Amino acid sequence: MRAAVIHAPKDIRVEEVPDPVVQRPGDAIVRVLLSCICGSDLWAYRGDSAREPGQRIGHEFLGVVEEVGAEVTGVTAGDLVVAPFVWSDGVCDYCTEGLPTSCEHGGFWGSVGSDGGQGEAVRVPYADGTLVKLPAAAASDERLLSALLTLSDVLGTGHHAAVGAGVRPGSTVAVVGDGAVGLCGVLAAKRLGAERIIALGRHQVRTDIARTFGATDVVAERGEAAVAAVRELTRGQGAHAVIEAVGTEESMRTAVGIARDGGSIGYVGVPHGSGTGLDLAVMFGRNIALRGGVAPVRSYIPELLPDVLDGVIDPSPVFDLTVDLEAVPAGYQAMDDRTALKVLVGN
Repeated sequence: MRAAVIHAPKDIRVEEVPDPVVQRPGDAIVRVLLSCICGSDLWAYRGDSAREPGQRIGHEFLGVVEEVGAEVTGVTAGDLVVAPFVWSDGVCDYCTEGLPTSCEHGGFWGSVGSDGGQGEAVRVPYADGTLVKLPAAAASDERLLSALLTLSDVLGTGHHAAVGAGVRPGSTVAVVGDGAVGLCGVLAAKRLGAERIIALGRHQVRTDIARTFGATDVVAERGEAAVAAVRELTRGQGAHAVIEAVGTEESMRTAVGIARDGGSIGYVGVPHGSGTGLDLAVMFGRNIALRGGVAPVRSYIPELLPDVLDGVIDPSPVFDLTVDLEAVPAGYQAMDDRTALKVLVGN
């Protein structure tokens, strides 16, 4: 089959690789219909996170089950399914406590020895604990199908940030980052009842989406100027809840600066660059809480799926460029050049 692999920074290729096969009784083989490129994939593309030459890449996909192992009972051949970006057994202590990203038998798509989501098919370990069945009719609705794909990562990650930040009805929320995760954070904050949502971003196409998703204000400044602007909008107090969706030292410093005393920061930006931007003495003195990390999206899918199916929320606008599998390298370049927000890959 064909799949995207990474050989070196800025060197993504689509090559022939072995077809996936059932190796264990709990496996399933999924033929990929849609996948996408994540902002976190760019760290490998840019050389900021290490990869082995020839390693698979991509961790967001949905598709149709082609084959299942003898012990799989939750899905059967022909089922339309979405896969969270981490596979998990669904039964260990971490999974039953709602943290499948720490599953004792889990792993990430695209890690050494596993299939990546940007390919024609994927072997899914622990299919019963990992895959979520979708209505078959969704396969014929392109917009809905792309909206459902966000359940594999960015929608659940934005929701995780909103939950970690303590978004509640009537609260004021600030979102640091105008990428797909930040935009989904806006959508999640609106869904959870935030009264005011301040989106921090400098790209009008993206902030226009943020307004569509529920942002009431946009701040285009960065650094100290952004902190001053948010405080001006909030009578000098800052936001009850801050979503940090970038992962740099500057973005975390901004998040602390715009948080209200007694507020919370939900951080989901994959950390990269130097330092953390955290001044624990400041956070201690102002009673600012910090929660977040790798989003346990598998635990959130049952809650979010009905709202996506019913059209209560529609995250599909985060996809602004569609390519076929062979054009995945061009998709990476478009996202790296910031001419695309998030690239959808259709097989």
